[in-house]
Amino acid sequence: MYICLCNAISDKTIRNIVCQQHVRSIRELRDFVPVGSNCGKCIRQAREIMNEEIAQLSPINNFA
Repeated sequence: MYICLCNAISDKTIRNIVCQQHVRSIRELRDFVPVGSNCGKCIRQAREIMNEEIAQLSPINNFA
């Protein structure tokens, strides 16, 4: 599903970046994709997706 229509950024793209690059903020996410750079309507949903992925990664990282 597209999260940022202006820049054609999908939820899968955001999830992959969070997992692979260990992104923890919208500012860090913007280093990889231009999410929210046009109209900004996608920021809230992008943050929610990012937080979901971080929450899923946290239990795994506690064991390592």
